[in-house]
Amino acid sequence: MDALRTVACLVYHDVMSLDVTGPLQVFASANVERQRQGLQPFYRLQLLGECLGPVTTSAGFQLVAEQTWPHLDAGALDTLLVPGGVGEQAQCKNPQLLGWLRAAEPKVRRLGSVCSGALILAAAGLLDGRCATTHWADAPTLRQDYPQVEVLADCLHTYDPADEGGNAHIFTSAGVTAGIDLALALVEADLGRAIALAVARRLVMFLRRPGGQAQFSALLAPEPSRVPRLAALLDWIPNHLGDQLSLEALAEQAKMTPRTLSRVFAQELGMGPGRYVERVRLEAARNLLQSANASISTVARLTGFGHPENLRRTFHKHLAISPQEYADRFA
Repeated sequence: MDALRTVACLVYHDVMSLDVTGPLQVFASANVERQRQGLQPFYRLQLLGECLGPVTTSAGFQLVAEQTWPHLDAGALDTLLVPGGVGEQAQCKNPQLLGWLRAAEPKVRRLGSVCSGALILAAAGLLDGRCATTHWADAPTLRQDYPQVEVLADCLHTYDPADEGGNAHIFTSAGVTAGIDLALALVEADLGRAIALAVARRLVMFLRRPGGQAQFSALLAPEPSRVPRLAALLDWIPNHLGDQLSLEALAEQAKMTPRTLSRVFAQELGMGPGRYVERVRLEAARNLLQSANASISTVARLTGFGHPENLRRTFHKHLAISPQEYADRFA
């Protein structure tokens, strides 16, 4: 009996090349590390296309699909990965692919996405009622177009091998290199921490960034047409970060009751007013630390955090890093 576990990754026109090759290289390197220890390879890697042959990536070069998903029994796969890319939108409207993914889901041990590949899983209905993440730039689309999905825009991936709620079976990861973090977590679950550490060292990277670590993303203001009831308030907030932006003050500015404002924020942005203000203040602080020669105390005062300790706690909460470390790394 063939003991190799098949890890397959979809490829399609305008797929993001690194979403495919990054995670697969982790599994390939795990095979190499096992061979260095006198052990047999553990993974077989496979690219799946709608048709056999070359597929042009968004980078312009081609990857070769060696198997076709329409003619493949998904039961032969151990792990199936769905990458993102600018071609993802067309795949979200591909009924044959979406139907095949729905049929494949109960047959494979693990089904995951990389970057905007989460939108394809969501279009297939496979993320309904689940927590999911994606590239920070695609999180608003995932939240808006698929309200049945609980979007965790800040984390790197949702895979948890010990979770009994389904996150060991269906999972998602954030943009590009987060797919490599996901693949390392899968290797660690399969082969243990020692092999995962050896792979990480060989690839000159962290053993793994925890799945819950924040993406270093920009907080993008929603388009006014998507949040018509909040558009004026969201334009006003960044210019008044030093004010006392309590729920009552925001409600007065928006000409709503506090209860109504909280409900509208939850419906249109998926978060409360207080959390949104905190995120805008954090983004303003990040911009100042990156581009201005300002002290931590000054940044805290200008962005409404008041005391540097408040700024430090918020940075650790959302970015798992201190303001000074962030400035040292990105200024």
